[in-house]
Amino acid sequence: MPPPSQRSYIIVGAGVFGISTALHLITKFPDASVTLIDRNSHDAQSRVAASWDWNKVVRAEYRNPLYCQLALDALDVWRDDPLWRPFYHESGIFWISATGIAQVILDNYAQLGRSNAQVYSLPVEEARQRYGGIFDEADYTGVKEVLINERSGWADAKGALHAVTEKAIELGVKCVTAEIASLEFDSDGNCLGVCTSEGEKYTAAQTILSSGAFTPKLLDGISETTGNDAFRVGDRMIAAGVTTGMAQLDDETVKKFAQMPVCIQENPVERGPSNGTLPLNEDNMVKWWGQYIFKNTQVMPSGREISAPPAHTDYAQWSVPDTLVKDIEFANNITFGKRGEAWKITQHRICWDAVTPSEDFIISPHPASKGLYVATCGSFHGWKFFPIIGDYVVRMLEGTLEPDLQNRWAWDRELPDVSRNKVWPVKELKDLK
Repeated sequence: MPPPSQRSYIIVGAGVFGISTALHLITKFPDASVTLIDRNSHDAQSRVAASWDWNKVVRAEYRNPLYCQLALDALDVWRDDPLWRPFYHESGIFWISATGIAQVILDNYAQLGRSNAQVYSLPVEEARQRYGGIFDEADYTGVKEVLINERSGWADAKGALHAVTEKAIELGVKCVTAEIASLEFDSDGNCLGVCTSEGEKYTAAQTILSSGAFTPKLLDGISETTGNDAFRVGDRMIAAGVTTGMAQLDDETVKKFAQMPVCIQENPVERGPSNGTLPLNEDNMVKWWGQYIFKNTQVMPSGREISAPPAHTDYAQWSVPDTLVKDIEFANNITFGKRGEAWKITQHRICWDAVTPSEDFIISPHPASKGLYVATCGSFHGWKFFPIIGDYVVRMLEGTLEPDLQNRWAWDRELPDVSRNKVWPVKELKDLK
């Protein structure tokens, strides 16, 4: 880390990774210069960040014990910290899966020394009757037992994102609304900061890219202008999309669904990793996410083909093809059956994120340039770590990140076969229209 008098940081991207990092930096180093740059204002009515949403699942049901522990740590903050607590709703979770996940989760809790008194599995016929029987018509093909965790839930994503950004600003973080066009380097190739599309330059001792799905495109451009292929992401990550949709429920239905938990549905497995439903928000709207995860391969100015969000200012996130609209309808049907047939699903949106082959994050120095770092790749599961992920980024910047996490989240690490990763996109957006 630089000495106190030289601590200055630029963070590109005001999503979960970027905002959390900004908050943890300014909290630990109150005299530091921390500049957070994003293409959308933090109080904009609509943003392209994957983190911007009506609500997000907050859960600790991970097959991997490390992420289970990290999620439990994050949940402690969601429940107890006055900054985060107002946005968290402990609705519970209802997980329909034929994979035997219930026992894995129970074993993880025991291994980590956490109470599993409110984590249990039920036979399907008994589970159908829980929560007023709202999931009695779900697809339970091949499922022997349903996992229920009464200590998981969801959070008001937009509300939390705005409040935490405001807190960071209050503590001294500077927020800039601008699109990043390039990085700035000295004659030795060290990163000095960024240059916006308007030509304005911002400099700092350390520049952190928390730019999500935009990262592969951004670094491909840097590689082209510098002539240094080491900047490129290669096979380390891919920009991927998933669809969400919402339905407004009538007053009578709201009463029946008042105690609804999050529902994750892994059937049918051949369609994708999962679809799911989040409980009623303050506007009495239910939200689904679809099972199709897709890419959007484009030819870059460099001539290389990479996946990136559509080249619209808003990523064309509200222009959802019929096939993806039907993907949300399918999620409704496979969860609620005839009960949901009359619901009018609206506000369809495509959410873009950066996904890695292992679904692990990247929190690492970028080896192509001293002073450049990467902290991104939520892989469609990073949002729940909002309260704590910035602490790990700060540890990485200080050189104190635990060795096992350094290796797991490194820029250069062994990459697994993506054919075993259900979140890795295979379908092209253009083929889903």
